[in-house]
Amino acid sequence: MDVGTLSAFLLLGLFVLLALGMPLGFASATLAGAVLLMKFGPDLLFRDFGRGPFAVLGQAVYRQLTNYVLISVPLFIFMASLLERSGIAKDMYTSLNRWLSRTRGGIAIVTSMMAIVMAAMSGIIGGEVVLLGLIALPQMLRLGYNQNLAIGTICASGTLGTMIPPSIVLIFYGLVTETSIKALFTASFLPGFMLASFFIVYIIIRTQLDPKQAPLPEPVANDPTGRQKAILFAGLVTLVVTGIAALLLVRALILTAIGANAIVEDVAPLRWGMVSDLPYLVATVVGGILLGQFVIGRERLFTAWEMGKGLVAPLIVIGVVLGSIYGGITGITEAAAMGVVAVFVITVLRGEMTFEIFWDSLIRTMKSTGTIIWVTLGAAALAAAYTLVGGPTFVANLIVGADLPTMGVILVMMLVFLIMGMFMDWVGIVLLIMPVFLPIVTLLPVEEIGFLGGIEPKYVAIWFGVVFTMNMQVSFLSPPFGPAAFYLKSVAPAHISLTDIFRGFLPFIAIQLLALAVLLVWPSLVTVFL
Repeated sequence: MDVGTLSAFLLLGLFVLLALGMPLGFASATLAGAVLLMKFGPDLLFRDFGRGPFAVLGQAVYRQLTNYVLISVPLFIFMASLLERSGIAKDMYTSLNRWLSRTRGGIAIVTSMMAIVMAAMSGIIGGEVVLLGLIALPQMLRLGYNQNLAIGTICASGTLGTMIPPSIVLIFYGLVTETSIKALFTASFLPGFMLASFFIVYIIIRTQLDPKQAPLPEPVANDPTGRQKAILFAGLVTLVVTGIAALLLVRALILTAIGANAIVEDVAPLRWGMVSDLPYLVATVVGGILLGQFVIGRERLFTAWEMGKGLVAPLIVIGVVLGSIYGGITGITEAAAMGVVAVFVITVLRGEMTFEIFWDSLIRTMKSTGTIIWVTLGAAALAAAYTLVGGPTFVANLIVGADLPTMGVILVMMLVFLIMGMFMDWVGIVLLIMPVFLPIVTLLPVEEIGFLGGIEPKYVAIWFGVVFTMNMQVSFLSPPFGPAAFYLKSVAPAHISLTDIFRGFLPFIAIQLLALAVLLVWPSLVTVFL
């Protein structure tokens, strides 16, 4: 059977099996076997045990299971489960809400900001949407917020873990394409926060144009005014910066005492850990103390701490995870483990850790990881089978033969991603389609990619990974699959239907497509921090 017929069979078969309710992992594995059987026949498949086409599937599965970075996935899931069950996230929400309580649309803005922080801690999407649905949705509905605005804010913001590192999507992309995950994380910073800022700007504009969309809560007695909050916020920033500088100072002094920060040729110096850094750290600590003591005042510092202390634990977790990665201390997997330890220790110190919370988080981690692993193995087998029958070459020739301009080819790929994202999980898309599309993109004339600025050839794979991830961000909201809708439905009030939830998505899907367009038009945006 020719490759074109097999491709059509594969595409149709995948949609049929998914429509019948077969899990993606089993559907992919079934089609992998069917494709090989149709191409090579039963004689070639079963004649030489361990050496035929089936051996290729086994090798593909083995490569996935033995990839060290894959261990980071259950670790990040476990960390997200602990965060969801502990009071860390709730305290963070309370603190943010106190700062923005008298701002129009403040609770929706707080929800988006909380989602940004949660994304930077764990990179897990489902848990964020559920947590925000439990914490923010009842409060927004109680205050009379527009239902569509509340739903859209929670679901769109809750999926920011797709873009903002440490993103599980980026980890899988890096594994499949053998691209530096650290570089992908660095490249996605600016696009991720750009998308988050788009959400916040939209909320501000929408609520300012129609104040009925977000009524202000009743004022609370002794609640600080806008100017007072500005001074208090300056006090909170002073406390945080001074505290961080003090910790770095202690670290630098210890390193100096044991001689671990000596200058060595061809070895990069420790960031904020060298002897030359001591004067700057001392000046920051002393300046912070003087500013707090004589300018802001002790009473204001105490009030600022009471209002903002819920933000400290999340900042510590973010610092541990991302700081260990970008500080060159650990790799992705070790950083995930350190994040788990940090969340566990903080939860214990807060007196919230119980065996029930630990066990429930562990069980949820095993279930989620099992699902991801099954999808990964099935998709890996299908990708290997399709590669073996010549599928990638066929698709590449089909796209190239269409004689489209460079950006036309990329737009076709984006359309394929968008359509597939309506019906498939992102794991399957990464493993099935990316091995086909990325080699084509790397062969395109790099000078024809984008319209504003340019991109170096060595960054093309990274840029395409970030663009793909932004596309998958859309898939979390796209009906009929739209997993974010089902996450929210599981905790939403009974009167909110799936139709209501999907209706609330629509403006935010448009915003996500706008962010995707920005990355396509301006590719150098991805390389700003590389």
